[in-house]
Amino acid sequence: MDSYELFLEHLRKYLDLDLTGYKRPQMERRINTLMRTLNIGDYEQFIEILGKDKALFVRFVNHVTINVSEFFRNPTQWRILEDQHLPVLLAQNPNLKIWSAGCSTGEECYTMAMILAEKAPRGQHAILATDVDNQVLAKAQAGVYTAKIASGIPQGLLQKYFTLSGDGYQAKQELKKIITFKHHNLLRDPFPEQMDLIICRNVVIYFTEETKSILYYKFFRALRSKGILFTGSTEQIIQSREIGFESGGVFFYQRP
Repeated sequence: MDSYELFLEHLRKYLDLDLTGYKRPQMERRINTLMRTLNIGDYEQFIEILGKDKALFVRFVNHVTINVSEFFRNPTQWRILEDQHLPVLLAQNPNLKIWSAGCSTGEECYTMAMILAEKAPRGQHAILATDVDNQVLAKAQAGVYTAKIASGIPQGLLQKYFTLSGDGYQAKQELKKIITFKHHNLLRDPFPEQMDLIICRNVVIYFTEETKSILYYKFFRALRSKGILFTGSTEQIIQSREIGFESGGVFFYQRP
């Protein structure tokens, strides 16, 4: 076991933070960058400091957690969801249960909430938005975004579902009321059940191949029959048929 692997083992054992499922090159690079910034010489010293300094530990968790999101990211894919898959899902269940897994600062779940408000406003929908990072969850729950970030929202939807807040925009209660924000660790916590749609985009790419396979199987089990998993533009489930998925088109996988 080399020094990096020993560092991860100490993180898991003494600080209850398990990073072993993440790809090593990206994670090691992020950790080492922070250590250089803090002028910390080795992993042993870093573990000792993290165990004593709670604020630094929170900073460390925030640094190694990948939080990148935007409204209507890859808009063509959202249109496919809206035009092709959503009508089928609504025909099966007019009150959709949706999970935004790894929701980051909330752009993804608010995008979904706007689509539902436009396409199925009478439904009693529920969106579960989860992330391992409590700080980004707090930002998502506040629903306040800079003008630059909000520029990804079509102007008509921005005016309809957001209000001016200082130099930015805040999501209206109409969107917030159907979203429940919750801390969740994909690598450790139980998955929800009987979901109509799971949105997990550009999250799994940071995990090892072994961890990916485990997560995709858990996503499969978390869907109800005919439910859809919506993945990111850089993600393809090579072993989808072995897991049990049927193809719903590029980046969409359906449980039979």
